Amino acid sequence: MTQVADYVLQRLSEWGVQRVYGYPGDGINGLLGAFDRADGDPEFVQARHEEMAAFMACGHAKFTGEVGCCVATSGPGAVHLLNGLYDAKLDHQPVVAVVGQQKRLSLGTHYQQEIALDQLFADVSEYCQMVVHPGQARHVIDRAFKTALTTRGVATIIIPNDIQEEEAQPSPPREHGSVFSSVGWSRPRVLPDLDELRKAADVLNAGNKVAMLVGQGAANAEAEVKEVAELLGAGVAKALLGRQVLPDDLPYVTGPIGLLGSKASDNMIQGCDTLLMVGSSFPYSEWLPEEGQARSVEIDIDGRMIGIRYPMDAHLVGDSRETLRALIPMLQRKEDRGWREKIEKDVREWHDLCDRWAGEHFGKTINPQAVAAELSPRLPDDVILTADSGSGTNWWARHLLLRDGMQASLSGTLATMGPGTPYAIAARFAYPDRPVIAFIGDGAFQMNGMNEMITVKRYLDRLSGSAPLIFCVFNNQDLNQVTWEQRAMAGDPKYPGSQEIPDVPYAAYAELLGLKGIVCADPKKVGSAWDEALAADRPVVLEFKVDAEIAPIPPHIMKDQGKKAIKAALHDPELTGIATKGVRQKLTEYAEHLPGRGKK
Repeated sequence: MTQVADYVLQRLSEWGVQRVYGYPGDGINGLLGAFDRADGDPEFVQARHEEMAAFMACGHAKFTGEVGCCVATSGPGAVHLLNGLYDAKLDHQPVVAVVGQQKRLSLGTHYQQEIALDQLFADVSEYCQMVVHPGQARHVIDRAFKTALTTRGVATIIIPNDIQEEEAQPSPPREHGSVFSSVGWSRPRVLPDLDELRKAADVLNAGNKVAMLVGQGAANAEAEVKEVAELLGAGVAKALLGRQVLPDDLPYVTGPIGLLGSKASDNMIQGCDTLLMVGSSFPYSEWLPEEGQARSVEIDIDGRMIGIRYPMDAHLVGDSRETLRALIPMLQRKEDRGWREKIEKDVREWHDLCDRWAGEHFGKTINPQAVAAELSPRLPDDVILTADSGSGTNWWARHLLLRDGMQASLSGTLATMGPGTPYAIAARFAYPDRPVIAFIGDGAFQMNGMNEMITVKRYLDRLSGSAPLIFCVFNNQDLNQVTWEQRAMAGDPKYPGSQEIPDVPYAAYAELLGLKGIVCADPKKVGSAWDEALAADRPVVLEFKVDAEIAPIPPHIMKDQGKKAIKAALHDPELTGIATKGVRQKLTEYAEHLPGRGKK
């Protein structure tokens, strides 16, 4: 007898799913037996925690463009999925979650591990449905995938464990109430109204100082973004989720924007008279032009998200690539390149400043900026980069310069701790021959990254190879990003009771598991540590002992945050260090203007 569980996995396979990330439990016993019988098609990949499985599904979606899939048992296992699923929801990634439930007979009785899963998953899901009849499984699965792909969101399938073990009905009975669905979906061409395109072209043609801001929605429009930037003489800033849209070696790419952005991006935004946003929901209005400063055009495929970050003169609801292709013939080339030349000068000066910041160490502790700066020229072709949430994200965003063909992502909108490691694992499963490097703070690594090294151990034969897989850990014994946020946003000094974390031998732990462990505490050996890691024949935990007192200096300091930071510093336990190093970093910024100093 073919069980419903067997049919579910067969249908997942028909939808192109090759692996499902999850953790076992008796609420999915039927599915686990089916995975055994499926003989790897699709494969069950055992994470250490359901949250990590959901992050892996999200990471798979981000780096492949395919639907990511995860599975969890009823009750607590289902609850554990939520953080990873919210990461997918908020970053607009197609993920399907398959969740077990107690037997239908017991529902509504306050049974063990009984949770109202349809209510629990209602907010995170674009589609959530429980299978209560064997003949229902087909159309629930099909609609889940069609919804996840169409909305670029989460769909949840709930299957009671007694249904999992019933006889499958691949074709429902031909009777009233039955529906007959199919596997298949195609990406639509979505174009805005022609009059709105003309209005957008008029705005862009009239501007003298055009700035572009691109996000992940422009990921398939690299050629079109380049052509528009060239026609308009514009610079291009990139939201963190849009890092891979354009390579950083283009002279007009200003890099990241916002609190951890570049001065080149900030100068461009503050000086522009026209703003073109493409596929980005960048939320921080204080880093966009002041209202009334710039006329603006936005392209977004989701009409619900257009014109909600900055007042727009033209609202182009459509696919970024198709919309830009339709817009390009209407644009006039700007012959005055003075604005572009200024942008390119700012970009050169910003890169020079980053090099000088990274090149200055304080005593015997490693400047964390140097960790990223030393890696940047060593980045292998085709590398996939992930980052966790923390102060290391600043250096990942500013100092790693992507070349064409590289991919990079992180938790952009939820900005949760934890996904850097599982994203990297999922990337390696999807692309066994591509280099993968994750930047992780010691807080996130302690939270859950260390556990996932056990997952790496379990699949060591699959995850090893000629291409490096490196988990770079910033060890500063401080939950550093929040420490700096306490100072700048709340005006409070560092509170050691919440911020200090234990010093853990991460590299030694990796060796204990059979991985490669490398620890570097010498500022002069950062580059050689990277060389050793990149040459390793197995996955590496690369631990850098870094300085916790290097401030992630924003492109410009907001008046209110400056006042709060000064107030906090007066009572901070690290007053001497942050004051001395902060002043030195600021002086480095202006060094080229000092007598007797020049740019490198």
